[in-house]
Amino acid sequence: MKEPIISLSNISVSFDGEPVLKNFNLSIRDGEFVTLLGPSGCGKTTALRTIAGFIKPDSGDVYFEGKKITKLPPHKRNVNTIFQKYALFPHLNVYDNIAFGMRLKKKSEDEIKKTVTEMLHMVNLNGMAHRGVGQLSGGQQQRIAIARALANDPKVLLLDEPLSALDLKLRKDMQSELKKIQQAVGITFVFVTHDQEEALSMSDTVVVMDKGDIQQIGTPIDIYNEPKNAFVADFIGESNILDGLMVDDYLVEVAGQRFKSLDHGFGKMAPVDIVIRPEDIDIVKASSPGAHINGVVTSVTFKGVHYEVIVDVDGFKWMIQTTDVQHVGENIGLALTPDDIHVMAKSVYSGTMGDYSTFSDEMEEDIILSEEAGENAEETEENDEE
Repeated sequence: MKEPIISLSNISVSFDGEPVLKNFNLSIRDGEFVTLLGPSGCGKTTALRTIAGFIKPDSGDVYFEGKKITKLPPHKRNVNTIFQKYALFPHLNVYDNIAFGMRLKKKSEDEIKKTVTEMLHMVNLNGMAHRGVGQLSGGQQQRIAIARALANDPKVLLLDEPLSALDLKLRKDMQSELKKIQQAVGITFVFVTHDQEEALSMSDTVVVMDKGDIQQIGTPIDIYNEPKNAFVADFIGESNILDGLMVDDYLVEVAGQRFKSLDHGFGKMAPVDIVIRPEDIDIVKASSPGAHINGVVTSVTFKGVHYEVIVDVDGFKWMIQTTDVQHVGENIGLALTPDDIHVMAKSVYSGTMGDYSTFSDEMEEDIILSEEAGENAEETEENDEE
């Protein structure tokens, strides 16, 4: 196993007295594509900027190849950063944008020309050296920003949501392009995003964060198939998360039924959280021998490649993804196998997510608040008129 190229040790960062990172520890191996994933405000960009040197931690240390660099300024760290706004120089053409950092380092023009040519070839922008950056599309500008960063030969490239400004199709194309570039140059990429699909499709390792803490670290497959708690299960894809009881090793009770399970080690009759992915549930005829659970369809949404079906099971709303057409009001059965049921220990997130009536409730609450605000505004106007 490769040694860590970057280590964050007990990093704490606060802004205006509010903690953003709390005793944060993370090691990143050389040559990895690592994604820091989480909702807005979880601390992922703060962690990235701490690696870059733009943020000095309140406590803790940053190590690069085993050497402490906590007090080292950004320009002396062997990392380059690409931000959401690419910060290309509008008065310089493509060639001069890529050459800018090398000229600051006093490299020869022959070496600069050779490197710029190599970079343009790598990002598939041959023949555009003398074009103005204002003539480039968003995807092309993004690739020039990558070329400029890599031209300085950093050992680590930090990317802070660089694809967020692109449209959906271009973003997907650039996800593939970024992964190819990372594999071609062989250096460490640390990528920040709140987009789960982006993280799963590009990364060797995903670091899931919430409220300044790491919730789970693993491969995309591990994160998706073996979430550690309800937050990870809910944030990574869609999940039905239910209260369950680990009756014994390999036997779990959920939704009033007992199922064989692949999990063990939770103890006997232990309360647990159960995760069942919507795509793992088979729909069968209600009350048929294969129906383990019965429910009523409350909504059906066509999503292109599948239907998203919400089913009411004794007041708990399940989501099912299926290619078979279902109809609102229809009674259906749900069939599960042991491989479909994932058991998690209870956590602070238990009971706060995973029921697909929650979104509707929140929307209803927003509507009520909006209506109340409108009524209050009308009353204010009437009083002003009086």
